[in-house]
Amino acid sequence: MTVTVENMSTLVLPKGTAQALRDLTGEPRPDVALLLVLRDALAYRLDQIEENLQSLEAKYGMPFDEYRLRWESEDRAEDYQWEAERDYLEWEALVTQKRRLEDVYSWLN
Repeated sequence: MTVTVENMSTLVLPKGTAQALRDLTGEPRPDVALLLVLRDALAYRLDQIEENLQSLEAKYGMPFDEYRLRWESEDRAEDYQWEAERDYLEWEALVTQKRRLEDVYSWLN
């Protein structure tokens, strides 16, 4: 099935994919069904990211921006242990990914 999405190029969906989109969403129009699936996938991923962020905030007792300032001050040796460095990098990546996905999600609405 060929679908032309506004302001985008033509997308060719295999017949089974178009049917799966219909079955999953109940929407007969593949372009609308694809949008619904993308929104659901983004919302799910954002929920996962938020859970991970909350876990790190609980572990360190502060939000990332506050932790980043502490990290950048370089006055705590414990912040430079392997686990803390790994957590910082993961935390920073999660914050960046969340912002990016929130932008995409708002574009889809």
